Amino acid sequence: MAEWNAYYQNEDEEGEQEEGEQSGGDYKITGRDSLVFLVDASKEMFIKGEDGEPSNFDMTMQVVRTVYTSKIISSDRDLVALVFYGTEQSKNPRNSFKHVYVYHDLNEPGAKRVQEVDALRGEKGAKLAAETIGSGETSLGDALWCCANLYSDIKLRLSHKRLMIFTCRDEPHGGDSVKDRQARTKASDLKETGVVIDLMHLMKPGGFNISLFFCDIVSPPEDESEMGLQLQPSDKLEDLQKRVRAKELKKRTLARLNLCLGEGINVAVGIYATAVAARKPGSIKLYRETNEPVRSKTRTFHTQTGSLLLPSEIKKAQYYGGKEIVMERDEVDAIKKFDDPGLFLIGFKPMEKLKLLHHIRPAVFLYPEEDEVKGSSCLFSALLKKCSERNVFALCRFISRRNYPPRFVALLPQNEELGEGKVQITPPGFNVIYLPFADDLRTLDPPQFPSASQTQVDKMKEIVSKLRFKYRSEGFENPVIQQHFRNLEALALDMMAPEEIEDLIMPKVDQIDQRLGPLVQEFKDLVYPAYYNPESKPAAKRKTADTGGGAEKKPKVELTEDELKAHVQNGTLAKLTVPVLKDACKQFGVRTTGTKKQELIDALIARLGS
Repeated sequence: MAEWNAYYQNEDEEGEQEEGEQSGGDYKITGRDSLVFLVDASKEMFIKGEDGEPSNFDMTMQVVRTVYTSKIISSDRDLVALVFYGTEQSKNPRNSFKHVYVYHDLNEPGAKRVQEVDALRGEKGAKLAAETIGSGETSLGDALWCCANLYSDIKLRLSHKRLMIFTCRDEPHGGDSVKDRQARTKASDLKETGVVIDLMHLMKPGGFNISLFFCDIVSPPEDESEMGLQLQPSDKLEDLQKRVRAKELKKRTLARLNLCLGEGINVAVGIYATAVAARKPGSIKLYRETNEPVRSKTRTFHTQTGSLLLPSEIKKAQYYGGKEIVMERDEVDAIKKFDDPGLFLIGFKPMEKLKLLHHIRPAVFLYPEEDEVKGSSCLFSALLKKCSERNVFALCRFISRRNYPPRFVALLPQNEELGEGKVQITPPGFNVIYLPFADDLRTLDPPQFPSASQTQVDKMKEIVSKLRFKYRSEGFENPVIQQHFRNLEALALDMMAPEEIEDLIMPKVDQIDQRLGPLVQEFKDLVYPAYYNPESKPAAKRKTADTGGGAEKKPKVELTEDELKAHVQNGTLAKLTVPVLKDACKQFGVRTTGTKKQELIDALIARLGS
């Protein structure tokens, strides 16, 4: 029988699962995301910009390539397609539409697709595009109809369907009212089937007027926090990539729970992870001959008879007080269950009660879910407003999933912040701060060092003020992860060598020296004595003559039976160290089932307490 705490999932595993994709429990299971790039292939898209700037078509291919690679790394099960319209050649399912070229159908991205997109970049890519797809008449209605067929041919469950139009022409049909009407009708049909249409308009001479045609094509923002239709066209690659990334990333809830404010008063809320640590993906075992992934299967056999054990025949055991307590799997589940998943309001505390040391793990974000319970947004907004006005936080009991232990959390109010053009920078809601238990906090005894003088403190303040800068997490990339994916990319795309990366976490020594100037030497003169070199190695310690140069060993502690019984009666066995407990077990012939401290204590209590 296995130890039951091997079956019991700890909270570290909970944190890792909460930061990943949804799975099991009360989490809302979603399908795959899908994205279709609908790119204009007219001659205007291939015109180069001023001062050698890349053409709009070249910038679009760079963005498509970036999305492909990011999908491969972050969510390789999502579906992506690339379709050109306004082409001379035609290539689509059943060849039903003229001047529409399906370069990639809806499927998972891969190395081959990235290479094919790379072939369309630069001057060579423009020549290849002219030979392969060419430029011809435009019918956006046929292109939208073709994209609708791509979605209808997919038998998988799709959670989110998005279509992005890249063009620099604000009147794609040149004023043809019949084609304009057909395109608007087909766009309306796509919206009714759940497809979100976005416009990524590019710069052209004379400006891009959205109101001429595309204002009736694109979809409105799905919620208040999403960026709406931008009036200004993109003229730089960075701006276009930023807009595509803002639209392409779908906000996914970690869980949808109820926030109980009192008896019968529930608010439906969603939990979001605002920041997730980037990790290298785990290795996959492959079969040597076929190079296919190996699936592992575990079977449990009886140690004496060798017969195969069914899951119902496996029981869990825990040693407590020197006895083996056997439990069924259902009993273990019942022990683990405290209450149903959700948030339960306990009360409110002043903001001064929340200390920096209470932050023990990354916080999550709380936002109302109006679709689950009507009126949740109104009640949630009122609670947020009052907590912010009175400068208090809500103290709640939080159970994230079924059979998970409860935690105390603080709901920290966060008001909405708007930037230029009334674009939302910070959404309104509550930051869920996980609070520590009493045994999570320890009292440390810091070593004593001589205190610095006021002159030394003032000089260090000058140095700190010179080196202060505004930290932005997006400005620093993990060099280990970046190098890892560059190596994988080079192997997958048959590159001669991986792209070089810049280690952004290394200090800029020249810039630091330029900012500080003579302050460093002045500080050294104040802190270190004359002729002192902090970089020199310390002198080797001299060996003592008494011990012959060796380290003095601590004397072995032995306890009598009366002393051990006194510890048992007083309940002070936990104060003894593990080596002392092991020696005591050997001394009195106590057999133990393990080497952990609690197991040794239980064995001694069972032997000496009887």
